[in-house]
This record gives sequence, structure tokens and C-alpha cells, in this order.
Amino acid sequence: MNYDLELDAKGLMCPEPVMMLHIKVKELAAGQVLRILATDPSTTRDIVKFCTFLKFELLSQQERDDGVFEYFIKKS
Repeated sequence: MNYDLELDAKGLMCPEPVMMLHIKVKELAAGQVLRILATDPSTTRDIVKFCTFLKFELLSQQERDDGVFEYFIKKS
């Protein structure tokens, strides 16, 4: 999937990935896509809630074979 920016939050634990996400999305223009990489399993809950609350579109969510959680979100 194509994306405009990336947030690498691998190795960080809750609440750091979501705190970094709040900062990173400020760099996105409407319609742009952010790729997020994380290793903390709590991101499966936290990023979904982030998208719901702030009205971002969660385009894709998966756990890769290497144990990294990968998300693509789109700014409305």
C-alpha cells in the first residue's frame, strides 16, 4: 500500500506509540496516509480507538510474520 509518511514505534510500549502518533499526524494533510510500525500488542486496541475518536480512516491493520504490527491510516 502506498503511504506518505511513516511512524516507526517498534520497541516502544504503551502509551508511547499513541503519543508519537498524535505528534506525527500533525504532519499529514487531509487525504494523506500514514504507515505505523509497532511491536506493542496494545496498539491493536489503541490505534483503532485513536482512529475512531479522531475520525481517521483505518485502511489496514495486520500482524506481520516478524511480530511487527503494521497499520495504514488516512487523515480525513
